[in-house]
This record gives sequence, C-alpha cells and structure tokens, in this order.
Amino acid sequence: MGGRGEELLIGALCAVLALFLLARIGGALRTGEVPLYRTRLNRSDAGEARFWGLVLINAAMCGLLVFVAADLLLGLGYRSGR
Repeated sequence: MGGRGEELLIGALCAVLALFLLARIGGALRTGEVPLYRTRLNRSDAGEARFWGLVLINAAMCGLLVFVAADLLLGLGYRSGR
C-alpha cells in the first residue's frame, strides 16, 4: 500500500471511531449514564462533576479523532509539519 492509501485508511477509521464516540456521548446525555469499560456510571451515583468530567473527556477525544481524520483524509498537512 502506498503512503496516501494508508493515510486514507487510518483517516476513515478515525472518522468511524469519532462517530461511535459521538453516539456514546449522545447516549450519556440522553440516559444519564456513561458506559465505562464493563460498568455504567449513573449521573446520580457519580455526581454532576464526575459525570460532566467524563462527558467532556469523551468530547475532547472525539474532537481529537475528528482533527486527525480531517488531517489524513483532506491532506491538511498538520502531521508532516508543512
């Protein structure tokens, strides 16, 4: 595979992962529970600060994945320093 083909593949994978993370964030906001590895953390059990902290961490990771996907798919050049 050429260099550009690998960039497109990884960029598409990052975009799909960002969509899954967006669905996770939407589910957390809708139901009030954040899925953690094998458990689910309820808003009432964890408290508002911890719940929103986890939602913000997930949102930051989603933003990072979108940035990486855009860079690789659109060839913005942030990775190479151009």
